[in-house]
Amino acid sequence: MPGAISLELQEKGGPSSTGFPGVPGGSTTSQPHLLPEGGPKSPLKRMESLLGVKIGCLFALLVLTLVCGLIPICFKWFQIDAATGRHRRVLSLLGCTSAGVFLGAGLMHMTAEALEGIDSEIQKFKMQNRTEREGNASDDADSAQVEYPYGELIVSLGFFFIFFLESLASQCCPQAAGGSMVQEEWGGTHVLELHSHGPPPSPSKGPLRALVLLLSLSFHSVFEGLAVGLQPTVATTVQLCLAVLAHKGLIVFGVGLRLVQIGTGSRWATLSILSLALMSPMGLVLGLAVTQGDSKGGQGLAQVVLEGVAAGTFLYVTFLEILPRELAGPEAPLAKWGCVAAGFAFMAFIALWA
Repeated sequence: MPGAISLELQEKGGPSSTGFPGVPGGSTTSQPHLLPEGGPKSPLKRMESLLGVKIGCLFALLVLTLVCGLIPICFKWFQIDAATGRHRRVLSLLGCTSAGVFLGAGLMHMTAEALEGIDSEIQKFKMQNRTEREGNASDDADSAQVEYPYGELIVSLGFFFIFFLESLASQCCPQAAGGSMVQEEWGGTHVLELHSHGPPPSPSKGPLRALVLLLSLSFHSVFEGLAVGLQPTVATTVQLCLAVLAHKGLIVFGVGLRLVQIGTGSRWATLSILSLALMSPMGLVLGLAVTQGDSKGGQGLAQVVLEGVAAGTFLYVTFLEILPRELAGPEAPLAKWGCVAAGFAFMAFIALWA
């Protein structure tokens, strides 16, 4: 039967299965080598997509921070109502929401990712040592090395590093870190006092205190941008960028409102907001420089260590800066709790896609 003969020739690799007539049993292995066009390039495309998202986050951090900081400076409504304190409760509730967002990002994402990455790098280091030693070391030593919480140690070091810098600023300039008194004059004449329990600071130290506060916020902003730049996937980058945008926008809005309250000149206020807005993009560029480098030569270890330090920074900002400041007042405690819970729930919901 002709059909059966043709099928049998195809199964045996006969003339019908080769591109060269008259060559029995011709090879058919040439076509399988024609791989799909986008196959080998898919990792490169993913890297390009991640890079594009991070560049978009960079511009979002810059533009949104500038807008939030310049709104109180440019609109007369904020300047008229600044002395009445009408914005204080709204800003406090928004600050509590920001604290919840930071808490969710710090605990559910950054700390978990840092611990996983540090553990992975330690396992790689141990495997390299094991192949070099060829099993000379005992199993007890290996198990003891695994059980030590290296990841938690690095996160804690990041926490204490920021804590040390804040304490150093307080030690070198005692009037610069007093959170209960705001009496600085950045080119203006008005003075606002909030809940003071001690002697007022010297007028000559007002600009120095303002400078230290600005440097402190700038340093934190660099580490927030660094955390965004170090993220390995698009989902985690977007998730963390939303957290930083929520926190940074509220902080810079509060700084702009405070500058209006103390009567700062528009030129100095604009320069201050611009300097704060540039810090997070600078940190993001630093994170990009780390992640775009070669993964060999300790590059991966440096990346996860920086992630751990940034996670410790997030925890410090949440528990020792935002929450104590916003929960200090006695008004509307349940509303504040609800705002913190809503911010955390928002990040927990986003974590489903991270």
